Formats: sequence, C-alpha cells, structure tokens
Amino acid sequence: MRSPRRLAGVLLVGILVSSCGVSTQSEPHAVELPRRPLTEPRASAATEGRAGGVAEVLCMVRDNRLVETVRRLDAPPTPQEHIDHLVAGPTQPERDRAMTTALVGSSLEVRMAGDATAQVEITEADEGSARSDETLAYAQIVCTLTSRADVASVLLLRDGDRLEVPRADGSLSRGPLYGSDYTALIAPA
Repeated sequence: MRSPRRLAGVLLVGILVSSCGVSTQSEPHAVELPRRPLTEPRASAATEGRAGGVAEVLCMVRDNRLVETVRRLDAPPTPQEHIDHLVAGPTQPERDRAMTTALVGSSLEVRMAGDATAQVEITEADEGSARSDETLAYAQIVCTLTSRADVASVLLLRDGDRLEVPRADGSLSRGPLYGSDYTALIAPA
C-alpha cells in the first residue's frame, strides 16, 4: 500500500512544481540590475514623492565613512554636472541626516576618456594645506563618479599630472581608481 501513496505524493509534487508560474525560456535575455546596493530599500524617505525620474547617486560623509544619498533629477546629469552637485555639498535634508563633505574648497573639472575613465583635474583653494580627510575626499569623487553607468574608473590629476592618491587601505596609486578601492570606507546599510 505504500507504493500507491508514494506515487500519489510524487505526482502531487510534480503538479505543484509545474504550476508554480515560472515559465522557462529557451534563449538568454538581458536583465537590468538596479544601480544601488541590493540591501538598500527601493526608495528612501528622502527621495520618495520627489519630482524627477532620474536617480543621481552622491557619496557624502557621515562619521568618517561614505554614505550614499540619492537625489531625483528631471534629466541625467553630465559627469561635470554630477561632480558639481557633489562639490556643492549636502542639501539641508542631507545635513539633517548628519551628512557632510570632505571636498570643501575644491574645484573639480571632469573630462571623459574613450575607455570610460573620468579624468578629474583637482584645484584646491589652498593647495599648501594638509588635510586629514584626504582619503575621504578622493573616495567621495571616485565612488560618486563610478556610480554612473558610463564611468568605470577615475584618474585624478593636478596641472595635468597624475596624482598619487591614497586608497582606503593606505596604499598609493597613480593609476585609475575604482569604487572597489574604497569599499572599506563605505558605511554599512
């Protein structure tokens, strides 16, 4: 008698699995992934209900860590507009959430290279001053620009010469920088 029950159980499982509503496809297809961490809520209270269909990700600073904030725009910003928004610093609602910036007094000019590298010319108001938050400032630039689909890496320059830039681990680089170079500075979600 066990055999018919087992057969009935197998048939029931087969029927349930085949009717789960997931169709099969014979060809692979492209999947659009979100340009945000998958652990982050789809829309935050800061962006919900705001006008603009384009999300602009900016990396600000809170408690000596990078935090992402998303602003809504009507049109995609150019790389230069994106970096200008970063240099302008946090908005009042972002400041209310304890966000700051390490880019005070910096002027940044962005040029795109053909290989999806953003070349950023840095001019500081007082170039002789040493900054304790230098790594955070570079991380803000790199992580903000690499949040864009059209930027894979960032090359930082002063007077046309490559800068030797600290990564999050303290090592220095004259080469292109990636968002992954600053993962250790990103605040947990």
